[in-house]
Amino acid sequence: MLLFIHMKLGILFSGGKDSVFACHLAQQTDEVRCLITLISKNKESYMFHTPNIGKCPMLAEAMGIPYLEWKTPGHEEEELGDLRDAIAHAIKEHGIEGVVTGAIESVYQATRVQRICDELGIWCFNPIWQIDQLRYLRILIAQGFNVIISGISAYPLEKEWIGRRLDERTIEELSELRERFSINPSGEGGEFETMVLDGPNFKKRIEVLESEVEYSNYSGTLVIRSSRLVGK
Repeated sequence: MLLFIHMKLGILFSGGKDSVFACHLAQQTDEVRCLITLISKNKESYMFHTPNIGKCPMLAEAMGIPYLEWKTPGHEEEELGDLRDAIAHAIKEHGIEGVVTGAIESVYQATRVQRICDELGIWCFNPIWQIDQLRYLRILIAQGFNVIISGISAYPLEKEWIGRRLDERTIEELSELRERFSINPSGEGGEFETMVLDGPNFKKRIEVLESEVEYSNYSGTLVIRSSRLVGK
C-alpha cells in the first residue's frame, strides 16, 4: 500500500466505500484539504459514481472536511476536462499538492486521473490499487465502516441486495458469486455501488430516515428521500 509523505491532498469523492477508505488512509499521514465530487448528468458515466451522489455534502459534513462540487454533462472523455477544471480549482482554493483516488483495478480511471495530475503538476495517489478485494472488504468491517449497497447493475444481483449492509455474510456471498459468475466482490467492475453511513473518520454518522428501491431486470438503486446527521 502506498504511503503518503506529509502533503496537502484532495480526495476524488463519491461517498462510496473506496473513496471514503482512501480518504481514511490519507488522513493517517497527511492533511486532507478537501473532498472533490463531480456531479454527472449522465447516469452511465465512465468516470463518476451516480447513486445518491447528492448526499456527498452530508458525508463531507459528517467527516468534517471542506467540500468542492463540480458539474459535468458526463460525456465520455469530455468529462475529463471538467475533472481537470475541478482539480485546478482545488489547487487554487485549497492549496492541494496531490489527488487521492479510490481506484482498485480500473486502468481507465487511474490513467486518466494520473494524466490530469501530471498536466497540473501535482501528485496522484491510488492507495488501494490492486488490493485483495475480499481482504479489503473485511478490513472495512473490522475498522468500523458502515457500508450499504446503494445500487446494483449485474446478474445475478437481485432486488434484495439493494440497501443491504456489508457484513461477513454479505462478503461470503460475494465470494461465492465471484467463483460462480466472475463478479468483482468489491463491485469494481460496476456490479454494484455503495454508500458509507459511518466510519472511524466520521465525526457524525448518517441515519437514513426514508428511502425506496427502484429496480428492474438486475439493475436498481436505493433512493434516499430523507436522512440526517446524528452525533456519535
